[in-house]
Amino acid sequence: MTLTLTDTAASEVKKFLEAENVGTEGGLRVRVVPGGCSGFQYAMNIEEAPQATDEVVEAGDLRVFVDMFSAQYLEAVQIDYVNSVMGSGFTFNNPNATGGCGCGSSFTA
Repeated sequence: MTLTLTDTAASEVKKFLEAENVGTEGGLRVRVVPGGCSGFQYAMNIEEAPQATDEVVEAGDLRVFVDMFSAQYLEAVQIDYVNSVMGSGFTFNNPNATGGCGCGSSFTA
C-alpha cells in the first residue's frame, strides 16, 4: 500500500506523537469511516501500537496504521497540512475519490 505524508504533515504528526509521549511502536492511525454528506470521511488518531490486522505503512520515519477496510480507499492518498485564512488542518488528496462535498470533509468512491 502506498500512502504518503508531505513534510509539513509529517512535522505536525511528530508534534502530536511527542505530546502524547508515544514510544517507538506508536504511530498515526488513518481510517475511512462511513459518514459525512458524501458517504465517507477521514479519521486520524495517535496510537501506541498497531492492531494485529493493520497494515503498517512507513512514511518517512513515521509509522501509519491502516485497517483492512480503510486500505481500499487510502491507496495512493497524500496527506498534507495546510495553514490558511480559513484555518489550519490536515487535507487528503485522494485519487480514488469520485466526488466530495462542498466543505471538503467527506468523499465518495
